[in-house]
Amino acid sequence: MPLVIVAIGVALLLLLMIRFKLNGFLSLILVALVVGLLQGMPVDKVIGSIKAGVGGTLGSLALIMGFGAMLGKLLADCGGAQRIATTLIDKFGVKHIQWAIVLTGFVVGFALFYEVGFVLLLPLVFTIAVTARIPLLYIGVPMAAALSVTHALLPPHPGPTAIAIIFNADMGRTLLYGTLIAIPTVILAGPVYARMLKKIDKPVPAGLHSTKTFTEEEMPSFGISVATTLVPVILMAGRAVAEMTLPKGHAFLPYAEFLGDPVMATLIAVLIAIFTFGLLRGRSMDQVMDTITDSIKIIAMMLLIIGGGGAFKQILVDGGVEKYIAALMAGSAASPILMAWTIAAALRLALGSATVAAITTGGIVTPLIATTGVSPELMVLAVGSGSVIFSHVNDPGFWLFKEYFNLSIGETIKSWSVLETIISVCGLIGCLLLANVI
Repeated sequence: MPLVIVAIGVALLLLLMIRFKLNGFLSLILVALVVGLLQGMPVDKVIGSIKAGVGGTLGSLALIMGFGAMLGKLLADCGGAQRIATTLIDKFGVKHIQWAIVLTGFVVGFALFYEVGFVLLLPLVFTIAVTARIPLLYIGVPMAAALSVTHALLPPHPGPTAIAIIFNADMGRTLLYGTLIAIPTVILAGPVYARMLKKIDKPVPAGLHSTKTFTEEEMPSFGISVATTLVPVILMAGRAVAEMTLPKGHAFLPYAEFLGDPVMATLIAVLIAIFTFGLLRGRSMDQVMDTITDSIKIIAMMLLIIGGGGAFKQILVDGGVEKYIAALMAGSAASPILMAWTIAAALRLALGSATVAAITTGGIVTPLIATTGVSPELMVLAVGSGSVIFSHVNDPGFWLFKEYFNLSIGETIKSWSVLETIISVCGLIGCLLLANVI
């Protein structure tokens, strides 16, 4: 019955948005209400769950997206994004520009939450698309694929790291096995699959890139542009390294954790960008603040829609869907790797949140590691792979991709949802193959 209710909710959401053209945020909130009541939740609990879902999703994400949008707009308006784009095009050539984006996304994704890296790299993707006159998804999909693969498979990213701790897996081996799986996975889900989406040729959304063509003298140098943009990456990577190498209680650890917090790291980057992309380029403080104000206007509705997705997800979690799925899987004689992947995939499809699906699965399948002797590192990767399968309308990440790339729901499913499924299936296949040699 719980899965039937989930199916009804998804069908209702699609009906409201596609047939009746209702705003995504309103649709998500209405569906969350209906699904909560159908699950038998008390009315006051439904409202509380929706509030918790919106607040939990936007709590830090609103700050991160806000600071990320500011950094991106400052980068674009000073010519920094154009400098990076033209330099990459010159070095790699338009023919190989996808590989430049994949490498950039791979490096950025090691230390950043998916949403942070996505927002930070968007101005670069938009500017390259405009400058090189190529379809937006041709480079947007490789960027998203690289970020999503690191999100699912590679420590020190928070997801795999958290599961590795639950399973008591060795972080170094998890990173090694994850990298072996990640390389072919990102190639298939990124550059290869993007070539199949040529028919979806969307214009770059207005306001999210600079329409001005800058002269050589107007643009900051490539080094300053890249260094300022990578400030959050450096700070967050430093935090990850410190947490992995320093003992608890070390005097430096609290400072590394403070500076490497995603909110603090992006805030510091914005403050530096105000100088390097603004004042140092001869712009007045009023002009710089106008850029920052404009950047927030652009993401206002996106934040509400993503918050609505969080409300829908929380209703499903509080309604006990994950417990129902766990009970269905109990007693199965399947491979522990396959079982871990399947449970994570089922939770992902039902709940939307990859993080919730992964953490919940970790608690469910931990006993299998001791009883079967399976590699805990491969179990980490199996759970991570399953937790990203077929992102759809109950996942805030679905709406993030849809809104930023100005896609219809059908186009988002063809691009983003299939991309995520390729990553998930490739991850499972990689784990099963490695299990034969480890």
